[in-house]
Amino acid sequence: MKTYSAKPTEVVRKWYLVDASQLPLGRLSTKVATLLTGKGKPTYTNHIDCGDFVVIINASSLVVTGNKGKDKKYYRHTGYPGGIKETWLDNELEKNPAKVIEKSIRGMLSANKLRAERMKRLKVYNGSEHPHTGQQPEKISLINNKNKEKK
Repeated sequence: MKTYSAKPTEVVRKWYLVDASQLPLGRLSTKVATLLTGKGKPTYTNHIDCGDFVVIINASSLVVTGNKGKDKKYYRHTGYPGGIKETWLDNELEKNPAKVIEKSIRGMLSANKLRAERMKRLKVYNGSEHPHTGQQPEKISLINNKNKEKK
């Protein structure tokens, strides 16, 4: 039996619609990163970008658990000596919740040449409206059925 290796012309991309208010930030990010890489497909090949498009809605109603809102810090540097700046997760969620989701998913993708192309296929919107209705995205629920039965 021969090993299958996908070719870039054979990749078929689907569109998925995900609601950000269903899961906490980390669980949402891992599921979306898996969709972007295409690891759930039987034709997955690690050096070919086999992933799908993902549209995330309701980013403004994102949930984080525990004390992450007060404890988690984001750092950036201005480029000048002593120019390190820090902000907390709560402040970033107030300013731009879509950026928080994008940064979390970007950190879960492998750091190689394919990461930029995968991030281009991620679309995040604060509200429930999005301009990708023409692509007819398939709405998927990321909530595990076992968790729903316990509640």
